[in-house]
Amino acid sequence: SYGNVSSASIGAIQRRLLVLEQQGGEQFFGEPALDLWDMMRTGAHGYGNINILAADKLMMTPGLYATFLLWLISELFENLPEVGDLDKPRMVFFFDEAHLLFDDAPDVLVEKVEQVVKLIRSKGVGIYFITQNPLDIPDAVLGQLGNRIQHALRAFTPRDQKAVRAAAQTFRTNPDLDTEATITNLGVGEALVSVLEDKGIPGIVQRTLIRPPQSLIGPANPSTVSDLLRTSPFAGKYDRVIDRESAYELLEERAKKALEANLQSELSQANAKAAKKASAGRGRSRQGVGETMAKSIARSIGSRLGTQIVRGLLGSLFRG
Repeated sequence: SYGNVSSASIGAIQRRLLVLEQQGGEQFFGEPALDLWDMMRTGAHGYGNINILAADKLMMTPGLYATFLLWLISELFENLPEVGDLDKPRMVFFFDEAHLLFDDAPDVLVEKVEQVVKLIRSKGVGIYFITQNPLDIPDAVLGQLGNRIQHALRAFTPRDQKAVRAAAQTFRTNPDLDTEATITNLGVGEALVSVLEDKGIPGIVQRTLIRPPQSLIGPANPSTVSDLLRTSPFAGKYDRVIDRESAYELLEERAKKALEANLQSELSQANAKAAKKASAGRGRSRQGVGETMAKSIARSIGSRLGTQIVRGLLGSLFRG
């Protein structure tokens, strides 16, 4: 186990991370990191810019796409200062194919998104979830959305009819409008719209004709994308991958140095013990001559020669 996390949980986390890595998460969340302030820059006249995330390939990996969206709104929530309830948000996000964020999402993820959506308004940020069916968004999140734009829904199946009823019930009732019937009868470019009023109260739903965009409808061709990237004020900023030392690499290097220091300490202690042992060995060699002579004398005591030697030694001692 790792702290209070069991081995089974660690294994599950590693498997999820491996899936993200195989989907390209290692490169996607690499460096240089995305600077959120680059998305909030204004031009010479004080107007903001429209930033488009080209997610045509990213959407093919729903897990990575959902992870990125959650990371993005979480980063905004954690880093932007509190500004209160502004008349106009300083930044607005439109998340297309929002169902990818919630498909098979665990409860903890839905709770996190609900919390961020609820509180990020005070940071001056607006979030729009775009999906073909209101049932794709959990009720807990749907209830936090103040502005609603509903295009036509066709009710051919029981599930479609349920979606129409659910969409109609999310609007504040207009006594002059049958919301449920109107949703199925909307024409091209028409929508039911409800926005927050001055005191934060949802306005009654109204049938509205949406002004069509004056820009190109559809994906840009590769040459247009290349031209925009080349003339962008951030050209080159995110082109080159930076391979910084990760926390794992820093810890690995620290452990390596600690191991080398321990080995060096053990080697020094071993050398000191060897030198001490060698010095003690030389002392025992010098003492060994006398010890050998004494042992030889002791062995010779029982012999005739030994008796004579002992007598000679004792006589010299007494005479001295």
